[in-house]
Amino acid sequence: MMKQVEISKPGGPEVLVLTEAKIPEPKPFEVLIKVIAAGINRPDIVQRQGNYKPPKEASKIPGLEVSGTIEKVGQYVTSFEVGDNVCALVTGGGYAEYCCAPASQTLPIPDGVSIADAACIPETYFTVWSNLFMSANLVKNEKLLIHGGASGIGTTAIQLATLFGAEVITTAGSDNKIRACYDLGAKLVVNYKTEDFVAKISEFTKNKGVDIILDIIGGEYFSKNILCLSEGGRLLQIAFQNGVNGELNLARLMFKNLTITGSALRPSSLDFKAKIAEQLYRNVWPLFSLGKLKIPIFQRFLMSQVADAHQCLETGEHIGKIILDVTKDGESNFAI
Repeated sequence: MMKQVEISKPGGPEVLVLTEAKIPEPKPFEVLIKVIAAGINRPDIVQRQGNYKPPKEASKIPGLEVSGTIEKVGQYVTSFEVGDNVCALVTGGGYAEYCCAPASQTLPIPDGVSIADAACIPETYFTVWSNLFMSANLVKNEKLLIHGGASGIGTTAIQLATLFGAEVITTAGSDNKIRACYDLGAKLVVNYKTEDFVAKISEFTKNKGVDIILDIIGGEYFSKNILCLSEGGRLLQIAFQNGVNGELNLARLMFKNLTITGSALRPSSLDFKAKIAEQLYRNVWPLFSLGKLKIPIFQRFLMSQVADAHQCLETGEHIGKIILDVTKDGESNFAI
């Protein structure tokens, strides 16, 4: 038997309850991971609220990324062995002592990263890489605007884009978050609470605009994003924290030759996520080994404190990631 976190009913953090369940069995192309830690992400909150149903056949237990040790391998898995330390992207089931993951979405822990911290990697790195580099084809010297620069997605995107030669602009809402974004490599950070980011970006780019926007905000930002884009610019919509509706000026879309894409990682195909994993291992994992990537961790919580972890994320005060320590196994390598 194992402990896991269930959602007793749609609602606030208090509906997250610890229960016991049977340890799952891996399917032929899966691995069973003894979970050390799980990342806490905003989709977990939306699921808890009853507004995000897991994909068909996915676990109803929240948790989209885990790290730990392989306990068992499916009969067709040849890439991993029992005892390997790994991190994995999953469609659910991460808030548990054991979790099954497709072997194709499982990766070895990068050199220089502890098992306890590696749970922060899969969700944000899969999302950022697939959008910026596979969809938008970000190249050196392009200007990139990232909304929510202090979030898990934001702190990852700032670092990756900077390392691959882009010039990063981002938005943040406090002095601490602004400093963190600059420390990670941003060239301009706009305080969206006190400044007009459209005007600041126009000034910074000498009215040329940015090439790419990675947006997790949505709502009224949509029309403002269109104003910020240069000719041939690309808008990547990956979340909508401020609402699903926005106003679109079709003339600007047409005459600026813009591209707008939306994506959701969780329901994407196994083949697509396998391609992301392959590219991350080839292009990004060596950067961890060289010490060029940081994992900003805001706070860690025990499994019994999962409600507090959700509440922490919902306050919006965090910089970087929040971790659920499912199994205590030592000190973290990274902290802020």
